[in-house]
Amino acid sequence: MEQPIWNFEQEPYDGEKRDETTINLRAYFDRMDDEKMRQYSPVWTDEQVLEWDGNFRNDGALMIACCERDVEVEEYRRVLEQALAYRNRVREKLLARG
Repeated sequence: MEQPIWNFEQEPYDGEKRDETTINLRAYFDRMDDEKMRQYSPVWTDEQVLEWDGNFRNDGALMIACCERDVEVEEYRRVLEQALAYRNRVREKLLARG
């Protein structure tokens, strides 16, 4: 597997609980296509977010490997918005290298 240029997984955690699930969720976003992430809208309903991602189970939890707990849409949105802010901050620098 090719490593992504993003490294949100290693960014500082702002008072957030750091566990295996949180680390893997950040890595999940590191591997998400930048164009797809830019499509996200915070005004979408939870159902629209689940449909857009396409990787949620019927019970509403994200299908993600090696997790200690379920990732529900509220946590998903919060971390996704942090990942987007990270990418907006580093995009120009990282893409100039690549």
